[in-house]
Amino acid sequence: MFLAMTFCCSMKLSKFGEKLTAKTGILELMEDLGNALHGKQKMLMLGGGNPARIPEVETVWRNRMEKILKNKDEYERMLGLYTTPQGDDEFMKAIALLFNNKYGWNITKENVCVLGGSQMTFFFLFNMIAGKFSNGNHKKILLPLVPEYIGYADQGIEGGIFTANKPILEYLDDHTFKYFIDFKSLSVTSNIAAICVSRPTNPTGNVVTDEEVQKLYKLAKQNNIPLIKDNAYGIPFPGIIFTKSTPFWDENIIYVMSLSKLGLPSTRTSIVIAKPEVVKNLSSINAIVHLSTATVGQHLVTPLIQSGEILHISQKTIKPFYEKKAKSAIEYFHKQMNNSSIPYYLHKAEGALFLWLWCKDLPITSYQFYQRLKKQHVLVVPGEYFFPGFDESWKHTRECIRITYSQDKAIVLEGLKSIANELKSVYK
Repeated sequence: MFLAMTFCCSMKLSKFGEKLTAKTGILELMEDLGNALHGKQKMLMLGGGNPARIPEVETVWRNRMEKILKNKDEYERMLGLYTTPQGDDEFMKAIALLFNNKYGWNITKENVCVLGGSQMTFFFLFNMIAGKFSNGNHKKILLPLVPEYIGYADQGIEGGIFTANKPILEYLDDHTFKYFIDFKSLSVTSNIAAICVSRPTNPTGNVVTDEEVQKLYKLAKQNNIPLIKDNAYGIPFPGIIFTKSTPFWDENIIYVMSLSKLGLPSTRTSIVIAKPEVVKNLSSINAIVHLSTATVGQHLVTPLIQSGEILHISQKTIKPFYEKKAKSAIEYFHKQMNNSSIPYYLHKAEGALFLWLWCKDLPITSYQFYQRLKKQHVLVVPGEYFFPGFDESWKHTRECIRITYSQDKAIVLEGLKSIANELKSVYK
């Protein structure tokens, strides 16, 4: 009886516990995906960021694993040994050499840190440089334009670590638009710890231009703060970027990459390129929180980085695969909306895995639209979640949804048809 009563009592949570167990956009997204995978009802999963299964790429990883299994004790070493908290020595050297050879950078392994996926990396990074300081100051991360990645929103242990800038919307044709950074309204105040931008952007597929990146870099340097570049979908790998993009780096930039969109999301492997001080600090945090980084992704990919094959796979297989899928999905959606007077717009697809649908003057919120689609067995992500740090009342934030086009073609087309039909119903 006493034991039963004890276990029935609710656990008291710390502020940290309350923060990380609260209902969030990223939690709802992952729960939706998990429930859809294991539920009895068929769901059209157009909500997640899981990369597509590309047969040619999967063959590369299968062949690589078979070589590991045949090569003496490489398999046992891959699974049975810790790396340092900074990462595997051979992998880090290969990364440095790739960027030096490809782009003329001047980095060594001391500029490279390997962590357990981008989500963990940004949790470490944001909380390391923003939030409450011992002198009482409270620093923030500046997002130069929103919408931005849903996974940033709840990363701060301290609340309110983001501030965001409203973008410029430019119409490109009757049903296409693009976001640009509004530099006239962009202000770096004394409480800004860093500027952060993803390129290409999740959720919109937007690629901030080379000119915009240079302006952000100069702004960051003038204010003695880092520019953080989230390159999870960008070049040189996985290369899911369909427009001009020129990577550059110096010690004022923190460059974050991932193996996930190469088709290796479950390896949870991310790469940080930064000045040695940043690398050392992240490695120290990693040692406390994670001991060391998983080795499977590093072992799989190292020879492909050393040989340059990773660049060939990215440019000749991965990029054209997604570019073709994006074009097909856009054409099909326009076809489904043909002869409709609904004011809908798709963001120009410049990269990543998503279509960003803006339904101007949507009669309901995008969250309500998401709930309606869910009843039609279609999973998307409502736009409200993609505006972290943005406090203005702007109806645009409640008029958009993110749609994933990386699933099998039949699923994508069926889902887009349902979205179009539901949209027509809503506007009626």
